[in-house]
Parts: sequence; structure tokens; C-alpha cells
Amino acid sequence: MTDTHETPVTPELPDSAFHTTGTDHITVWGSNEEDTVAFYQDLLGMPLVLRQPNLDDPSQTHLFFDTGDGRILTFFVSDDRPSARGQRAGVGAVHHLCFSVDPDEYEDIMDALEEAGHGYNVFDRGIFHSIYTRDNNGLVIELSADKYEMPDDRYGEILAKAQELREADGAEYAKDEHLRGAIEELGLEVVKNDLPDASAGVGGVE
Repeated sequence: MTDTHETPVTPELPDSAFHTTGTDHITVWGSNEEDTVAFYQDLLGMPLVLRQPNLDDPSQTHLFFDTGDGRILTFFVSDDRPSARGQRAGVGAVHHLCFSVDPDEYEDIMDALEEAGHGYNVFDRGIFHSIYTRDNNGLVIELSADKYEMPDDRYGEILAKAQELREADGAEYAKDEHLRGAIEELGLEVVKNDLPDASAGVGGVE
């Protein structure tokens, strides 16, 4: 299968007026501090690194969590807001948040989620493995582990090369062999992470 989209997939910077330099932070409308801290700090292990008023609405509290690499996830919370069961889908809404996890902790993560009463599904997504669960407000949370070790500064380049190999192969989506081939073609060392078997293809949170 060959993609028919006009916009090419490439790691090269586009010819635009400026370029972003990375993700600084993402902010989510949260419920209350207790439930938010219980999920993101106590379960996912993100340190709470800053707490201050929401500068646009001081009646709310602004919580800052370190996701593990210095990138920040923040929440606007208020103690009068209970946690919710789910999110409203629609254009402009957030479908899910994805965080990287250590492949060596994959089994421990599933055990911790189960012990905390959070259901989850596990999928082999072709080029990575993903655990899907939900936070205290029903927002889908993906915990992703790379199948192969990939340098952060070459990540986009590797994915773009895997896309090229996928198209040449006529595959519906990028698979393990395309990612491995991309790493090899770019002259990088192939180091495969030890991950459990999981269902392949499509799916999501129950």
C-alpha cells in the first residue's frame, strides 16, 4: 500500500517561518488535587515539582509534574471538582496522553495498575509496545516502551525511514521489521528490548 497523501513524511525541517524546539509542557483540566496526585505521582511515579495558583484564575491550583525527562505535565485543579468517569470526544479534544516507560519495568507496571484497580490493555503496535489505561478522570493514558533502543536525537529520523520502508513493502502500518530495517540502514546499533508478547494491530482501552 502506498500513501496517497500529498504531504511527504520526512525528518527534514519544513520551510516555515520558525521551528519549535521541543515540547515544554501540556496542561489538562483536572479534577481535584488529591485524586490527581494519587494517579500521576503515586501510581505513575511523576514527581510533583511545582504547585501555584492558576495565574489566569487564582481560585484554581496549578500542579506541575515531571514526566521523567524534564518535560512537564500540568493540571488545573480545584478541591470542589470530583473526578469524572470519562472524556467527551470531539474535534480539538485530547484523545490520549502517552508516556515512555522503561521496558524492564513493563511487567511491574501491569502489576501496579492491577493492584491499584486500574484496568488496562496491552498491544504490540508494530514499532512499540503500549499499555493503555485511564486516569482518575477517564482520560486514556498510554504507557509506551520502544522495541529497540533509539537515540532521542535520531528518533524522528528513524521513524521517517521506517515509514519509507513500510511504503516500499506495501504494509498497512509500520511493523517490527520496518523499524529494525530503519535502524540498520541508518548505521545505528540494533539493540532489541525484552518485551512480553501482546496482541497485534488495533484496539484500545476497554
